[in-house]
Formats: sequence, structure tokens, C-alpha cells
Amino acid sequence: MTDTATATATSPDPDLVDALRALSNPMRLQMLLWLRDPTRHFAGMQPIADPVEVGVCVSHIQAKAGLAQSTVSAYMAELQRAGLVRATRVGKWTHYKRDEQRIAQFVALLGQTL
Repeated sequence: MTDTATATATSPDPDLVDALRALSNPMRLQMLLWLRDPTRHFAGMQPIADPVEVGVCVSHIQAKAGLAQSTVSAYMAELQRAGLVRATRVGKWTHYKRDEQRIAQFVALLGQTL
């Protein structure tokens, strides 16, 4: 086996690296935790769609986080690129929901890798 082949065979999965990078930011991790139980964490906010079925509006995530809308959008986009959340448009608003299947795959891959 060549050095390049050895490096490729032992290199971590790029999807795993992307997910770990997304989760390395404490606020992105916090947002993912909030989305685990949207009914509890976003209680009292007036949703325009079912937060369990469709997801939580980015404006509600922004209000809870106390960060600029552009920062929250960038954070959620990073989580989406890593496959940890899915985005759904409802009118002019973007709603985010955890992708539980992808999260389970990530956890299993992390267990196999470490």
C-alpha cells in the first residue's frame, strides 16, 4: 500500500469532520440541543408552522439566542451543510428541524471511528 493509499484508508470520513466542525461552536451545539425539544425550548413563541413537524422559525431561534439574524442564519447554514438539520421554507421564513436519521448515522460513525 502506498503512503497516499494508507493516508486515505485512515483519514476520517469528511462528513464526520464536517459534523464535528459544526458542533465545535458552543452556540451551534446549543441551537441543535434546543431543536431536540422545540415545544419546550420555544414555548410562548407564536409559530406559523408546527415546530415539531416543520421546524422552528429562524426568527425564533434568533430571539432565543440573542444574536444577530445574520449570525444565526450562518450558524444554521453550517449545521445544515453538516447534515444535522433540514431547512424548510414557509412563506418568507426558513424553519429548521433536526435530521434525526443523519444525527444517528453521525453518532454511529463517530463510535466506529474513535
